[in-house]
Amino acid sequence: MPAPDEELPTIEDVARAAGVSTATVSRVLNRPGEVRDALRQKVLSAVAELGYVPNAGARAMKLRRSGTVGAIFPTVDNAIFAKAIDALQRRLAESGLQLLLATSGYDPSTETRQALNLLTCGVDALVLCGVSQREELLQQLRQRGVPVVHVMSWPAPPDRIAVGFDNARAMSQVVRYLLDLGHRHIAMLAGITRDNDRAAARVAGVREALRAAGLSLPATRLVERPYELGAARDGLRVLLQADPAPTAVVCGNDVLATGALLEAARLGVAVPGQLSIVGFDDLELAGHLQPGLTTVRVPAEEMWRLAADRVLDTLRGVEVPRATEIEVALVVRGSTAPPAGARRTRARR
Repeated sequence: MPAPDEELPTIEDVARAAGVSTATVSRVLNRPGEVRDALRQKVLSAVAELGYVPNAGARAMKLRRSGTVGAIFPTVDNAIFAKAIDALQRRLAESGLQLLLATSGYDPSTETRQALNLLTCGVDALVLCGVSQREELLQQLRQRGVPVVHVMSWPAPPDRIAVGFDNARAMSQVVRYLLDLGHRHIAMLAGITRDNDRAAARVAGVREALRAAGLSLPATRLVERPYELGAARDGLRVLLQADPAPTAVVCGNDVLATGALLEAARLGVAVPGQLSIVGFDDLELAGHLQPGLTTVRVPAEEMWRLAADRVLDTLRGVEVPRATEIEVALVVRGSTAPPAGARRTRARR
């Protein structure tokens, strides 16, 4: 490593130390996937030994790119987004790109402002959650020619590049499963649907599946709450006041479902004996709860790595599919069972 008063190493120094050309050093640093493993390691060893740090400004001027990708998440206070950030960052780093993060708090005005901030920083592309962005933001992105990949929603408008899953269909599957168990008094503890197309689609999926069975989701059986444990506990208390009380509660995600399980235990409501509870996401904790949480498994790492691939291909000028559907699956654990009345009927048969 150079001392503070020594001249900083250059790319030419790295090339001499590794016995390669400066063009090869540049490829290793900017497009590592194009270089053989042995040669790449040789160059990276020289970089580490000399303490060489590329000049980001010069690189950006030469390539007309900053080597950064911006991503806006609703929050980082949720394990599903933590997993998403990790997968996205690791995949981009494999191709020499840096990830810049911002959060919106599920507020479209904040999302617009943060997106413009990231554009000011010179990001080469943006990754956004869902497809409910304000038109003014989408218009500015189109005008600037910045590639954008939308994640977590499918289907998507035909003019978007999207990688996601059908939130409504997934929730319809949950309801059909509960109906098959014999439940008829089904309630929903949803996330806040305003400005959140994923949460709204999940409510729509519950409504549609109930409607197909000749049932409905009245106001007394639908509560929206932020994705927080305390808010979820409050939401369950409200739902249990309905007459008749629900025998099953579908939750907008695993955080809400965990809060519902905690509150049911506090109230002495047996799960699944008196109340079945279903989540969404299949976070790691879902299988460790007591009882284990029945939930919808979302392959988050696969989805976000594929989103990163869409970004990389777009930046390389490769044509990509406009919308890609990721398959999700219902995972049945101990938090669901037939309602008490249905169990008694089956026992008498």
